Amino acid sequence: MTSRKPAAPRAPAPKLTLTPTQIERGIQRLEERINDLRAFDIATVPQGDSPELQALCAAIRDTLVRCFGEDTSTFERFVEATSLSWWPMVISMGYGPSAQPWEYQDGVRKNIEHSVALLREAQRVLHEDLADAQHEAKAAPAAPVHVSEKVSPSRRVFVVHGHDGEARELVARFLKSMDFEPVILHEQANQGGTVIEKFEANSDVGFAVVLLTPDDLGRSLKEEELKPRARQNVLLELGYFIGHLGRNKVCALKRGDVELPSDYVGVVWEKMDDGGGWKLALARELKAAGHEVDLNKAFSL
Repeated sequence: MTSRKPAAPRAPAPKLTLTPTQIERGIQRLEERINDLRAFDIATVPQGDSPELQALCAAIRDTLVRCFGEDTSTFERFVEATSLSWWPMVISMGYGPSAQPWEYQDGVRKNIEHSVALLREAQRVLHEDLADAQHEAKAAPAAPVHVSEKVSPSRRVFVVHGHDGEARELVARFLKSMDFEPVILHEQANQGGTVIEKFEANSDVGFAVVLLTPDDLGRSLKEEELKPRARQNVLLELGYFIGHLGRNKVCALKRGDVELPSDYVGVVWEKMDDGGGWKLALARELKAAGHEVDLNKAFSL
């Protein structure tokens, strides 16, 4: 009769990979099992075992499997936390029926203390895994954004204007012809708010066109001659949108002889000429700001 070779020891299962959320939930489940152990009434096991104690063992095992995976080296490290019963130990030690209830209960109490210590160590391991996972998440490079995933900017365009109604309508019609939605403040609902509240409620746009037209006259105290200026609300809204959207998403169209604000001198603006060249200039600025622009429509008016 040939003798059989002993079976080679089975390699441990690979470590379970959990998300940070799953790791946090595992730490919480272990805390629940520890609380169950501390709340267990040892007086209910006069012979070192009971269905309730076996149910608690099963719950601890299930939690360890969820946290570390079954048959992994980490699971085997903590599986002894499921050994709570004292009855098998009493038999193995030769006490048998002669053992006293306090001996059974004292054995269960020691097993519970040992189980709590193991589960605390299991929590410590999970806390380290959580810290590692969070560090890796911060260090990982951001996933590239494909062109198809980029969010298109809003096609709502705020038209800031003064008293020049003709310039306002020319710009509005041009924007509509290129499938943009012009937002003109006086055309929006008041909703019982003040002018500034109405303005803020309609400023969720992707671009702003500011019409600098000669609606007012003004001068500094050092000057004697009055000069044409844009209205004060236009200058206020110009500054607002430069701060709100950025200069690259604001196009100033200057019509006629208008004195520019001193802080705005040197910033690029476009002349709103009668020949319509401003349309190409505005279309170019919209395109540079990330909008889809059909240049064929830019000259349809």
